[in-house]
Amino acid sequence: MAVVTNTILICAGGACISAGERSVKDTLISRLKELNLLNTVKVIETGCMGACDLGPIMVIYPEGIFYKKVTPRDVDDIVSEHILKGRPVKRLLYKEPTGVVKERAQKEIPFFTKQVRIVTRNMGIIAPTDIEEYIARDGYFALAKVLTKMRPEEVIAEIKKSGLRGRGGAGFPTGLKWEFTRESEADQKFMICNADEGDPGAFMDRSVLEGDPHSIIEGMTIAGYAIGASQGYVYVRAEYPLAIERLEIALKQAREYGLLGKNIFDTNFSFDIEIRIGAGAFVCGEETALIQSIEGKRGQPVPKPPFPAQKGLWGKPTCINNVETLANVASIILNSAEWFSSIGTETSKGTKVFALAGSVRNPGLVEVPMGITLRELIFDIGGGIPGGKKFKAVLTGGPSGGCIPAEYLDTPVDYESLTSLGTIMGSGGMIVLDETSCMVDVARFFLQFTVDESCGKCVPCREGTRQMLAILNRIVEGKGKEGDIELLERLATVIKLTALCGLGQTAPNPVLTTIKYFRDEYEAHIKEKRCPAHKCKALIRYEIDPEKCVGCTACARVCPVGAISGKVREPHVIDQDLCEKCGVCVNVCRFNAIRVI
Repeated sequence: MAVVTNTILICAGGACISAGERSVKDTLISRLKELNLLNTVKVIETGCMGACDLGPIMVIYPEGIFYKKVTPRDVDDIVSEHILKGRPVKRLLYKEPTGVVKERAQKEIPFFTKQVRIVTRNMGIIAPTDIEEYIARDGYFALAKVLTKMRPEEVIAEIKKSGLRGRGGAGFPTGLKWEFTRESEADQKFMICNADEGDPGAFMDRSVLEGDPHSIIEGMTIAGYAIGASQGYVYVRAEYPLAIERLEIALKQAREYGLLGKNIFDTNFSFDIEIRIGAGAFVCGEETALIQSIEGKRGQPVPKPPFPAQKGLWGKPTCINNVETLANVASIILNSAEWFSSIGTETSKGTKVFALAGSVRNPGLVEVPMGITLRELIFDIGGGIPGGKKFKAVLTGGPSGGCIPAEYLDTPVDYESLTSLGTIMGSGGMIVLDETSCMVDVARFFLQFTVDESCGKCVPCREGTRQMLAILNRIVEGKGKEGDIELLERLATVIKLTALCGLGQTAPNPVLTTIKYFRDEYEAHIKEKRCPAHKCKALIRYEIDPEKCVGCTACARVCPVGAISGKVREPHVIDQDLCEKCGVCVNVCRFNAIRVI
């Protein structure tokens, strides 16, 4: 039997696949086959490794050398130099923000060093479609322990003791939710995994389902045992075909191994899981709307109480946890509640997975201990702001969250601290904004999303958010008037107090936080008819500096409406009546002669 000398892990997360991972893998397999190396070099497609901007990613063991942006053309060098001669290919190594290239193992790269991986413990390490690799990483050991050594009440007590809170946004204690469902008497109970991830810029749940689907199956089955359910459902949006494909494979494997179905581990506990695919309505992330959708009805929230734990799917007691919450369960059971609660803060235990996006050098998926500061997350792990620009704000919680300015960068990331600033943890979307962002326009963007996604059932959300959007549209178009800010605040207060569901109640948050922390920008738009960030077209104009313009004619040649005129080697001018403010002229000017005012 041939001895494996190298193991090559290739990230097959969504971002890396989009960047061309499959061509890299196919070329690599072909090259290894030509050299008769397939018996000694093992190639594994893993889930997301997190550094989404660097894909396709390849990590080669035993050294753990991390290669970025690998293309099929690089494969020959990797095989001939690294695999055959043991010499890393330097041009593919990770480059520090300072430009320094170092030969580093993956775990030594700054993006990874401050992360604590519980939810993402297997991602980027195992093949998500191979149950035996999951088992080799202690997979299903927690389920075996629960079914053979623990009573349901003991499982619930352990989860309560751990301090695990729901990672879907609300932060409700997970063990308490399980306890409420178990205490409800019924002939049938249901366990639901909420994988309807709809926040703009969020991809945490998708990545976990793609990269480690068995962790969700194990977590759901343990939860099903604890609450007394025999049937589970994973509600996942249709926009996640890769996650659905890998989850289907994992479910089939779990059944074949006797880990789902009748009498699991030869006990009297039976449990199975089915997938339900949603049409992508943002409101179906709300648990009662999700239940309505599974039942085949239009996805709209219903008043609470009764809560799903008492009367949920088809009128039966139902427990709903999101993907990340369930991915923590097996680790807690195996390692103890004390171990989990030792991570994080007094009221926010464990870790949190964030989708770090926007104006940041290292965008991607990160898992960090609760209590880490925003500064550490954005600058130490995220690498700071690219292009020499300044940090302006970070939006947490997606359309239901709010914008936090630079003065609060040292705020710890936990439920209470973020709430005190007017935002929420949410499911984990985190969008970084630099100095070029107009905060009025940012608020308008997210409110537009809420308006488009409103189910329309309640008047405060259906009509109130639409009225707020109309005001914001007027402001960015240069038609704002005195009293608009106060009107936005009054409308927001009413909506927060009277909307039917949590999504409607939190919809005004982006507007309220931008008014609170960036009120001067609103006033500049309204009183001075000026956009300080030079983003709102109606409030800016382009001018050519005659002292810098050399008359190269580049701007005049690309102007789509012929608004720029002038002779060769003489300063040009822009006709403001014709200018459409597209900004193409700025992009082609090599002399920085065109300014935005």
